[in-house]
Amino acid sequence: MRVGPGDDTALLTVGSGSVLATTDTVVRDRDWRDAWSSGEDVGIKVVTQNLADLAAMGGRGTGLLVTLVAPQDLAVDWVRELVAGTALAAARAGVPVVGGDLSSAGAEEVVVSVTALGELGDGVGAPVLRSGARPGDVVAVSGPLGRSGAGLLLLQRGVTRGRDAQEERLLRHHRRPTTDLAQGPAAARAGARAMIDVSDGLVRDADRVARASGVRLELDPAALGRLAEGLVPALGPAEARAQVLVGGEEHELLATFAPGAHLPDGWSRLGRVREAGGGPGPGRGAGASGVWLDGRRLDPSAGGWDHFGG
Repeated sequence: MRVGPGDDTALLTVGSGSVLATTDTVVRDRDWRDAWSSGEDVGIKVVTQNLADLAAMGGRGTGLLVTLVAPQDLAVDWVRELVAGTALAAARAGVPVVGGDLSSAGAEEVVVSVTALGELGDGVGAPVLRSGARPGDVVAVSGPLGRSGAGLLLLQRGVTRGRDAQEERLLRHHRRPTTDLAQGPAAARAGARAMIDVSDGLVRDADRVARASGVRLELDPAALGRLAEGLVPALGPAEARAQVLVGGEEHELLATFAPGAHLPDGWSRLGRVREAGGGPGPGRGAGASGVWLDGRRLDPSAGGWDHFGG
């Protein structure tokens, strides 16, 4: 960073000559509830979800812009907590906050937005897109799934403080999700052909990869079962499996790799990419592409996070 906050813009040095850019916005009572989450939790969450999007392209962050839109009577202590959470997540990732903006809003309206700038990680020659999956590829995930969704479900059931260590971990992951951002560049260097941040649920996000690539992503029931095992004590078998499939705000990475590729440490196999059928061209296989499990196509609209849903 050559010029930091304090002037009209920041000035960054970008070694690769290319810039990755992404933005995410969270809204009070839509993306968090004050009864469940502190300002610090919100700051950590919004930074994490932005940097995970960069990681999903094989990138790393170089700067963050933070915007707060709030009523005049918003508690100053809450704002201090938000700043502390943002600073903590940014420092942990080694990415500076280079600026931002403030604006007023109507009563009860609180909006926090982060724009993340970045570049491709060291040794990554090209960004990893959603459209690169090919038949025969291995589908893999960089870590556990369903933890944030499980934490949200516990909160909705009235559990605001964990009754044991496992429930406390699930609640914490929902309030302030963290992920290993180095896994994105590591996957790109290992030859990942398509990749996405699991932010809206496995089925929704895997379906985006399948449709962009014109293929089927067939999930392995045994692999899903292994991911669900850690959630069973808190949720029971059926709900644990459901949260692995549709739980949002996880921010692990889903990727496909060529057959025989060596998966980076920490990644686990989740299924295979298959032909979708249909004609050639950008729309190839549109009728049969998607996410499949046990011989049936999963409906991406049946679960996961929908920004305009109920």
